[in-house]
Amino acid sequence: MTITELRKKFIEGSYTPLDAYTDTRATIDAKDQDIHAFLDVYDDGRESAEKATNIYKEKGEETPLLLGMPLAIKNNILIKGKKATAASKILENYIAPYDATVITRLKEQGAVFVGSTNLDEFAMGSSTENSAFGLTKNPVDPTRVPGGSSGGSAAAVAMGAAVASLGTDTGGSVRLPASFCGVVGFKPTYGRVSRSGLIAMGSSLDQAGTLTNSVRDAEILFNSINGKDPLDATTINVDTYSQVRAKDTYRIGIPRDFLSNEGMDPDVLQVFNDTIENLSKVGHEIVDISLPLMRKGLAAYYIVMPAEVSSNLARYDGVRFGLHVDGDSLLEDYMKTRAEGFGDEVKRRILLGTYVLSAGYYDAYYGKAEHLRTMMREELLQVYKNVDLIMTPTAPTPAFKIGEKSDPLSMYLADIFTVPVNLTGVPAISIPAGTVDRDGISLPVGVQYIAPHAGDERLFDFGKKIYDEGVMQSE
Repeated sequence: MTITELRKKFIEGSYTPLDAYTDTRATIDAKDQDIHAFLDVYDDGRESAEKATNIYKEKGEETPLLLGMPLAIKNNILIKGKKATAASKILENYIAPYDATVITRLKEQGAVFVGSTNLDEFAMGSSTENSAFGLTKNPVDPTRVPGGSSGGSAAAVAMGAAVASLGTDTGGSVRLPASFCGVVGFKPTYGRVSRSGLIAMGSSLDQAGTLTNSVRDAEILFNSINGKDPLDATTINVDTYSQVRAKDTYRIGIPRDFLSNEGMDPDVLQVFNDTIENLSKVGHEIVDISLPLMRKGLAAYYIVMPAEVSSNLARYDGVRFGLHVDGDSLLEDYMKTRAEGFGDEVKRRILLGTYVLSAGYYDAYYGKAEHLRTMMREELLQVYKNVDLIMTPTAPTPAFKIGEKSDPLSMYLADIFTVPVNLTGVPAISIPAGTVDRDGISLPVGVQYIAPHAGDERLFDFGKKIYDEGVMQSE
C-alpha cells in the first residue's frame, strides 16, 4: 500500500500501525533471507508502532502524515544507538552517536523504523554487489541486481517490507535502483535536504532521497525531511530562490543526441519512445533539445567524485573510530587498517581521487572537470528557458544479471543518464514507465524527469498527473 492508503486505514481503525509493523516483520522473515535487503532489523519498532496505534485512537486525522508508517533507512544514514556501517568492514561495529537531521525530522513525525538497508560500500557502486556483508538481489528477479547504491532500500519497498525508504543519491543511487525494482525514486535539489548525519562520499554531490510506491508518497516524505538546517551550511532556504511552480501541461525537452550511446538497450529505448508518444497524447508538448556538455558528464563525474571520496575517506585511519589493525608503526597501522577495512571498489576510487588531486595533475584533471561542471549548469539554464522539464531514460538497460558487469567501466556506464543531475544540483525523479521481457520475466524500466533548480514541486505535480492518476503507463 501507499502512505496515503495506509493512513486512511490507520484513521479508520481497520488496520493499525502495529498491524503494519507485524506484517512488515513477517514479510522480512519470509523474503529477506533470499533478497538480503536489510543489514539490521529493529525490534524496537514494535514499541513505536504500539505508541502510534494509541495516538491514532485518540486523535484520528489530527496526526502527522507519517505517524506509524514503517520505513526502511539506508545504512549510511545515522540513527542514534544503531549500527552505521555504510556496508564496510572498516565501520563494522560502529554505533551512531547521534541522529541524522532527516532521522530527527522523521522521528518528530512518528515514523517507525523497521531496519537499515544494504548498500554498495560507502555508496560506491551501481548494483549493491560491493557490500562487505553480501549482495542484495532484485525482488522482481533474484538472479539480477537491484541497482545501487541504494539497492537495499529499493528492494525493501519492492518486496513490501516497508511502505517507503530513504536512500542517498550521489550519481543516481536512488533513481537507478528505483528503475530496476519498479518503484519511484526521487533525488531533491542539492541543499533542500540536510546532509548532516549522512556518511559522506562526495560532499558536493550527495543528497538523501526517497524510494516509494507513488509520487505522492515521495512528496509526503520529502516534505517531512526537507528544509534549512543549521547543522549543514549547504542547505538552502527555497524561498530565497525563484521557485519553479507547477503547470497544467508541460513542455518537455528530449535530448536525442544524449540517447545515441552504444550501450542503449533497444527495448528500453522503445519504452522511452512509447512514453513520449503517450505524453503527447495527453496534451504535453514534446520538443527536441541538445545537451552536448551533458554527454561529457560521466567523465567529469568520475574525476570529481573520486577526488571527494579521497578526501572524505581519509578520516578512516584506524585511530579515531572504526576498525584498527596493529602494525609496527603508526604508518603501518594506517596501511593495514585501510587495506583490510576497505573493499576493492573503494580502494579503486580513493587511488583515482588521490591521483587527480596530486601535484601536477590537479589542473589537468580536477580543475577541468569542475570547469565543465560550471558550463553544464549554464547549459541547463539556457535549455530551461525553452522547456519545463527534461526527459531521459533512467538507465540504458533493465536490471542486469548478478556478476554480469565485472568490468568497472561497464558498471560506470549504467549511470550515464543520472550523474549529470548530481553534478548540476538539479532535482530529478525516476518513474516506472513500462517493462521489458528477459528470460520470461517482465523487468521494470524507469523514465527520468529533470526539473530546473528548486523545481522539486514541479516534478511532484507532473509525476502525480502521469503516474499516480494512471494517465499513462506503457504496457
